[in-house]
Amino acid sequence: MKLKLDLHIHSERSPDGRVTLSEIVERAKAAGLDGVAVCDHDAVLENPPEFPDFLLIPGVEVSTEQGHLLGLFVREPIGTKDFAAAAEAIHAQGGLAVLAHPFEHSRDAQRLLPLLPLLDGVEVWNSRADRKIRDANARAAAFAEAHGLRPFAGSDAHVPREIGHGVTAVEAAERT
Repeated sequence: MKLKLDLHIHSERSPDGRVTLSEIVERAKAAGLDGVAVCDHDAVLENPPEFPDFLLIPGVEVSTEQGHLLGLFVREPIGTKDFAAAAEAIHAQGGLAVLAHPFEHSRDAQRLLPLLPLLDGVEVWNSRADRKIRDANARAAAFAEAHGLRPFAGSDAHVPREIGHGVTAVEAAERT
């Protein structure tokens, strides 16, 4: 089955988020999504509630010295701001470490090269990234392709109307 997922959404648990988990699910279903990843700023969704016929992926957006790092499928706090240590903590939980909006503030790809061995993928579409640097998403996509990293997409929604503005489609045997 094909699943459509928004893999970067903030809830009211983020300082700048304005959406409850129930509102996220309602809005995502209305947008035709099968699931979302809730990635609040430095706060893990430790005990995600279950919603019928909907996949709620627990995650986090870790603020590190190298920029933001998404941790998908994590349920325990990431107790560090060090990029390498955060990626290691994400992997220790069986999660995926995804570089979030890498060119939103800088066009310098060289700064990212030491991070490559730590990553499972790159957010190549973030609905907010091009607001600051016009070609941020295109740069992220080219970077991911050049380095053989999996592409991820998310809206980076902070308010309801942004949910579903970035979608990753995956093939899966079931919605888990």
